[in-house]
Amino acid sequence: MSTIATSSYRRTRDHFEPQDADPQEQRRLRGQMEQIDYTAFVANREVLSQMLGKANPASFQKLATLTAAARGRWAAEALRLAESGSPVTPDQAARLTAFRTAYEELAESYEALRRMVERGYLVLNP
Repeated sequence: MSTIATSSYRRTRDHFEPQDADPQEQRRLRGQMEQIDYTAFVANREVLSQMLGKANPASFQKLATLTAAARGRWAAEALRLAESGSPVTPDQAARLTAFRTAYEELAESYEALRRMVERGYLVLNP
């Protein structure tokens, strides 16, 4: 089992690894697992393309700009708090947390959309 680390969470992948020593049985099981994976691919492609339509580089640029702005707001707020020299109040901490959460959600969305294009679930039009 492998683990994939992203910026905010860990995800485990549990891919099929045949334990049976019989080569014919391994091929049969591998074929079934490939069919399941292909079914998931088709479902993702159909559902996501219907829900999201077709993406283009301009939409990715807008999302990247929005994400960068959210990151900037989060960092600017942290610096503003540090410059004040006062202890951080619960309200200030909550505001900083909201800025971080917004940035992280946008960054994860960007990465998810990028993976959708990479895997062929979403068509990128020029």
